[in-house]
Amino acid sequence: MTSHPLHRPVWNALNSGWSSLAQGDARALRIDPRYGPFAAAADERAESQAALAALVPESGEAWIVEPAPVVAPPGTRTVREAMLVQMVAEAIMGEASSIEPLLLTEDDAAEMRALALMTKPGPFLPLTHRLGRFIGIRDRGKLIAMAGERMRMPGFAEVSGVCTHPEHRGKGYAKGLMRIVAQAMLERGETPFLHAYAAHDATVALYQTLGFRVRARMHMLVVAAA
Repeated sequence: MTSHPLHRPVWNALNSGWSSLAQGDARALRIDPRYGPFAAAADERAESQAALAALVPESGEAWIVEPAPVVAPPGTRTVREAMLVQMVAEAIMGEASSIEPLLLTEDDAAEMRALALMTKPGPFLPLTHRLGRFIGIRDRGKLIAMAGERMRMPGFAEVSGVCTHPEHRGKGYAKGLMRIVAQAMLERGETPFLHAYAAHDATVALYQTLGFRVRARMHMLVVAAA
């Protein structure tokens, strides 16, 4: 089995960059549910799977992302599943963005979550905005686009939360913001990575124009308490 940090991104993040937010024990971990829904078991043993099931909130979900097909742990039910592509970029291609975004802060949290819930770039819980640096664009005072950081482990940082209000799409905001976020990671000595739905060909193609390449296919399973 490969030891690459991105082979099991959730488990490795929970044991490194997210360790201060991790809940559970050596058998299974999840991130503090105020920050996100991600969880992982140490392995496929029955005791690890039972520990993972115990971390699923009664009124919430656990998102499991693994390189191999995932089976819902006993005591949970499948909400949805999907194939993802995991992409990495050793360099960012193209000209520097002319966008001059704002650094988003705690004061922007409510608008950030509202934009994410409208556009659905991925799970965005009440404190997701604290997982890393987020930047955004405002038009007439309204937040219309943003991008930021989510998972982190030694040498790698995830580009996430990329979204644009439907009325402002087609203007290059998402690509421009992603370029700035990913370039900042590279300048810190981190390799940018991201996850995208494998079926979204246009989205994957957009990321490829920035220099991202598909590293692996990942299985995503969302479960809830049975």
